[in-house]
Amino acid sequence: MAKQVNAAHILVETEKKASEIKERVLGGETFADMAKKYSKCPSGGKGGELGWFGRGQMVKEFENAAFAAGKGAVVGPVRTEFGWHLILIKDVKG
Repeated sequence: MAKQVNAAHILVETEKKASEIKERVLGGETFADMAKKYSKCPSGGKGGELGWFGRGQMVKEFENAAFAAGKGAVVGPVRTEFGWHLILIKDVKG
């Protein structure tokens, strides 16, 4: 089976905002709560849930960051054409 990642993300407009949210998550606030409050992606309402995805399903910068990280990691800020992302790696298989 090809490698897959189960992830959630938060999408914001600035690197500064993404960094501030990451500090809060690493300080103990839940990723899902931060996604619901700050993410400008429709997935924010679901706590940023993206589910499982394989290579070729996400934009390159996002995908590269997600596949380079291990389970439990909070990755980012990662810049894409959509803005700045924080990515929570929930699980990895394959």
